[in-house]
Amino acid sequence: MSPDSETPSSGNVPEEGDSSQPISKKAAKKEAAKQEKERRRREIEAAAASLSVEEEGPLSKNYGNVPLSELQSVDNPGAGNWSEGVHGKNWTEVGALTESLKDQEVLIRGRVHTSRPVSGKLAFLVVRERGSTVQCVVTVKPDSVSKQMVKFVNALSKESIVDIIGVVSVPGVAIKGTTQQVEVQVKKIYCVSRAASLPINIEDASRSEAEIEKALKEGEQLVRVNQDTRLNNRIIDIRTPANQAIFRIQSQVGNIFREFLLSEGFVEIHTPKLIAGSSEGGSAIFKLDYKGQPACLAQSPQLHKQMSICGDFGRVFETGPVFRAEDSYTHRHLCEFTGLDAEMEIKKHYSEVMDIVDRLFVTIFDGLNQRCKKELEAVGKQYPFEPLKYKPKTLRLTFEEGIQMLKNAGVEIDPLGDLNTEAERKLGQLVLEKYGTEFYILNRYPLAVRPFYTMPCHDNPLYSNSFDVFIRGEEIISGAQRVHIPEFLEERAQACGIDVKTISTYIDSFRYGAPPHGGFGVGLERVVMLFCGLNNIRKTSLYPRDPLRIAP
Repeated sequence: MSPDSETPSSGNVPEEGDSSQPISKKAAKKEAAKQEKERRRREIEAAAASLSVEEEGPLSKNYGNVPLSELQSVDNPGAGNWSEGVHGKNWTEVGALTESLKDQEVLIRGRVHTSRPVSGKLAFLVVRERGSTVQCVVTVKPDSVSKQMVKFVNALSKESIVDIIGVVSVPGVAIKGTTQQVEVQVKKIYCVSRAASLPINIEDASRSEAEIEKALKEGEQLVRVNQDTRLNNRIIDIRTPANQAIFRIQSQVGNIFREFLLSEGFVEIHTPKLIAGSSEGGSAIFKLDYKGQPACLAQSPQLHKQMSICGDFGRVFETGPVFRAEDSYTHRHLCEFTGLDAEMEIKKHYSEVMDIVDRLFVTIFDGLNQRCKKELEAVGKQYPFEPLKYKPKTLRLTFEEGIQMLKNAGVEIDPLGDLNTEAERKLGQLVLEKYGTEFYILNRYPLAVRPFYTMPCHDNPLYSNSFDVFIRGEEIISGAQRVHIPEFLEERAQACGIDVKTISTYIDSFRYGAPPHGGFGVGLERVVMLFCGLNNIRKTSLYPRDPLRIAP
């Protein structure tokens, strides 16, 4: 099992579906009420199914399940009640329902978030569309809503997709539990897709740890949906407000990354993910048979983005999948993630690459804070976090300076070795205390811990023209100047145990004139995880792939 910080310790809070925990009287009473509610729901559904539409007359056209044949005949208003009802009307997004639409008729589509039957003549329905929610009122009216229609609404299962035609009204008091502060007085409602019984509830999956702990102190046990349960039911899980926000934030990171680099004269490229040999050395590769030839999935676009520089593009970037066959079960490693990679010619010094990284990520952070205020608020509601501390001009330290800071704090590190996770976190803490930033660059790493294509420092061959970048004490970026001399590149590859024959086309690309160049790579999921202060990278991967998971 992979580490799961969300999984409750035994003996306190039961996980959903766990019957091994002792049930308190309060919990038993709650379960009995739940079963009674389910029994009533089934009775209502059965009653609704047995209704005779002839008894209702024309009002029967105002609700019902929409058959597939009718959905395929939307342009033909004579095909059925739904197509006749929506014909000629424009759709309004739930998030656009405001007081400015008061007394106007609207057509909306959304999921049944919650429903609350009040009587045989009145029911409330909260409809959700992409994170926005609105309360819909279904009350018996002689000209539009029958008792049978109210029963039909009460029988709708959670997460079913419905189309509603109604009039916008503005209540005199604030509406709790919805994002929109208006109501829709329902005139017609049609079920486009009825949801089956849910494996996890959106309400449970949206609950914060703080809510669970508070309930425990008050003697109430709330369902905690752990990480594996979430990932096994990912389609439901990603409907929660926090997850909707996380992946919209992730989309903006990609957008700003692309916008910035294009403005800096970079060209977007797309490199192959099937390659003949390792792109970074080591054994952490997924091997496969490629039409009788040995091949593997690319660990990075490293080799091909360098070859593209040799092809005179000058500056290139790519957003694409990266594959690592590492047996890593940590909170920050995946077997497949989205890489944001860039490569560029260097005119004088590899600090030019760090200059781009500096301005790029300050632009990304500023952009997220400006564009994603609502999304960041939604994430923070379920996963509270402090906004990232960063400076307009990013702090740069040498590796030796970082080692010295750790030594001064009593942490002994090999000056020619790499930093482990604990040392990275400790250094991040020290940097925050001394410089007031959680985002910084550490450069001039020991050559022994960098890939074969890394350029050694001119003044000390034990170190390299390379750097890592950190957010909240965790590494997100590796970058460096590359070796562009083919003979030296062969020598470095052999020293790192790489079969030169498997990368011959890569090395040959430098034989025809190669400019000095450098670049960097960053994991998209890790950037979002650390910017939002999340505790596990699986929260920022839409469908995570780790050593134990290849579905869904």
